[in-house]
Formats: sequence, structure tokens, C-alpha cells
Amino acid sequence: MKDLNIYMCGVGGQGIGLLAEVMLRACHKAGYDVKGVDTHGLAQRGGTVVSHLRIGKKIHTPLIPSGKANIVIALERLEGARAASEMLDEGGKVIYYDAEYQTIGNRLGKFKYPTHEELEATVKAKNGESVRVFEEELSDPRMQNIVLIKKMIELEWIPGVDTAIVSEALAELMQGKMLEKNLELLKA
Repeated sequence: MKDLNIYMCGVGGQGIGLLAEVMLRACHKAGYDVKGVDTHGLAQRGGTVVSHLRIGKKIHTPLIPSGKANIVIALERLEGARAASEMLDEGGKVIYYDAEYQTIGNRLGKFKYPTHEELEATVKAKNGESVRVFEEELSDPRMQNIVLIKKMIELEWIPGVDTAIVSEALAELMQGKMLEKNLELLKA
């Protein structure tokens, strides 16, 4: 597989940290050389939170340059649209959870909340592929990250990253009822 840049984004409190750590561990377990970095500065304030994950033999920095993300994983629509516009590479892929999670900037009227059609038009303008995901019966909105990972496994976007490997990564990061709920969702 060629080098792969995965840009993950959401709003503080949505579970972006867990998403990033599960993806990093799962990719490593699948045999890839992986570098990653998170930004957590505004997580407590409802601000944007992003994580960069780069896969490849000759990757020297974990930061993905603007316009070079092969895959964007977004936990909500506004951050997905912003990432598609600013970070997505030509022909890249976006998977997003179709939820509205109001960021501080949105609450202050600095941003117009995009429709899913607007987000998908942005991706299409870059000759990309977008996948809209929403789980009607999701018991805990912080589990949107697992719903997105499950869909990526189904789509086979990262060869070798499968349910068994993601389950191992989850078991390293949590335990008890929370682990059980996440594994149940992943395997459903």
C-alpha cells in the first residue's frame, strides 16, 4: 500500500481522542508504520479537535499538510465540511457521521452549518468519495467513532484493518461495560 494520510476531526467531547488512538493502534497491529499526533487544546470548550495519522515507510512528521489527506474521518458535519475543503487531497475519501454538534464558532454565528449536500458537493469538487453515516438507535453519541470505524472496515479502506484488530485495540484502551458496549456495536 502507498503512503496514507488520515485526518480525523470533531468537536471536544465527541470521542475524537479514542477514535485516533484506536485507529493508530489498529493500523500498527495491521503491520503499518504509523505516526500520529492529536490537538486537544480546545476539547473542553466545545472547540474543534483534530488528529493526524500518517502511514508509510518514509514519513518523517505526523502532521498532514493542507490538501494532502487521503481519508477524512469526521464525527460531525461542520468539521467534516471544513476538513473536506481544507485538508482533503484530490480523489480523497470522506466518511462522516451526519450529526450537528455546535462548536463555539457556530454558536457565535461565525459559521453557517453546512447541509450534507453541501459537504458532499465539496468532496465531489475534488473528485472524491463521501460516505454519510448515521445510526438511528445509537445509545451513546460518544460511540459515533465506533460506528465510523465499523463502516470503514466494511468498505475496506485500510487493507488489513479488520474487526478483530480493532477489537484488540479497544481492549487495550477500555474495560468493563464500556468495552462490552463498544465491541457489541463494532460486531453488530
